[in-house]
Amino acid sequence: MTDTIYALSSGAVPSGVAVVRVSGSMTAEIVMTLCGRLPDPRRAIVSRLRHPQSNDILDEALVLYFPGPASFTGEDVAEFQCHGGRAVVAGLLSVLGSFDTCRPAEPGEFTRRAFEKGRMDLTEVEGLADLIAAETESQRKQALRQMGGALGDLYEDWRKRLIHMRAMIEADFDFADEEDVPGSVADEVWSEAAQLMVEITDHLNRSRSGERLRSGLQVVLMGAPNAGKSSLLNAVAGRDVAIVTEEAGTTRDVIEVHLDLGGYPVTLVDTAGLRRAEGVVEREGIRRAEERGRAADLILWAVEPGGVEMNDPDAGLPDELKTNVPVWVLRTKSDLETLPEQDSSGTMQEIPCSTARSDGVTPLISGLSRFAEETISVSEAPLATRARHRHYLGECLEGLKIAVEAEHLPTELRAEDLRRAADALGRITGRIDVEDLLDVIFRDFCIGK
Repeated sequence: MTDTIYALSSGAVPSGVAVVRVSGSMTAEIVMTLCGRLPDPRRAIVSRLRHPQSNDILDEALVLYFPGPASFTGEDVAEFQCHGGRAVVAGLLSVLGSFDTCRPAEPGEFTRRAFEKGRMDLTEVEGLADLIAAETESQRKQALRQMGGALGDLYEDWRKRLIHMRAMIEADFDFADEEDVPGSVADEVWSEAAQLMVEITDHLNRSRSGERLRSGLQVVLMGAPNAGKSSLLNAVAGRDVAIVTEEAGTTRDVIEVHLDLGGYPVTLVDTAGLRRAEGVVEREGIRRAEERGRAADLILWAVEPGGVEMNDPDAGLPDELKTNVPVWVLRTKSDLETLPEQDSSGTMQEIPCSTARSDGVTPLISGLSRFAEETISVSEAPLATRARHRHYLGECLEGLKIAVEAEHLPTELRAEDLRRAADALGRITGRIDVEDLLDVIFRDFCIGK
């Protein structure tokens, strides 16, 4: 945290413009040395950048200066918007590295400094990461809401309510003889805690959609060998993703295609054909196929005309998958027919499709679009988007449940459960004891962010 850091923040070169970002205590001195003057805060200037030793011109760039704490990281920050040639960028980065205590940034270090300086909480950090990774319109909107603090504000409000409940209990203990403290004020706490339990439970129930929107619906193609799965995957993707041959068992591993269907993310997964395989490799492929099927939001069971049916003992869909995961039957290698009616749940029992015609997979894509829209209910209300959120919300609920229901216990012990519940919420936003989480959260950020 004492070093000044720098990095290319605008992506790979060559490019029309490259943005090099600097943050730390040496920022003002660096800008003065390269530009000969310090720009007014948050006002762009065009300046020639000169090498500090040779005085040679490195480039002519747009320069901005953001003095801390009113900056992204909370430290002094500068941006050099230079030309995006490899030699230009390499020369500027080399010069920056020549300053004392100035070094290249680690992945996500700018954002981590923003968190350390209190400019962002962990939910906002995760929202920023989701925004960078967003591939669909719905993902972008959800990430923007989270990055804007909606989720963190909700959890912080719940935490403050829990802290207030504990304060009321303490007041009942310590100031029971005071006239301005109502008698048995702690009794009101438990009804408020019960109401908070209802709110958090409802939030958790709705937040499954938030996780699905962030990671995408998992739709798994399954069926017997040569049932047309790989051809169907290629047709939906619009390119040759999987190898297609007449030889059975060509697909040995899972193949994924990421789709944007009406603004909703869908991952279509091709898998090995299900049969009693002799080879070790094919058996492993079948094991992986069944594993992906168990984690799927929807299974597309491919059946060619005259081919195996779902109850075939040699190549049928395992009973556990039929029971736990919605299944659509795809009649492959047939002429296009009318799309069957949907039932109220958005599932369809059978879809005819053909990869031989240009519009042969239109019914499938339309059905998947409707399924995604009905499964991922986009809400303006903030939703938990990660398993980490759900874990700590579960811990919070556990503490609340014990506190509310344990009427036989002393009040001070029930107050301790309220403290545990509040601490669990604090760990979501990063208010309490999250040092062990930071490396995990920031490791997937790109360098320069």
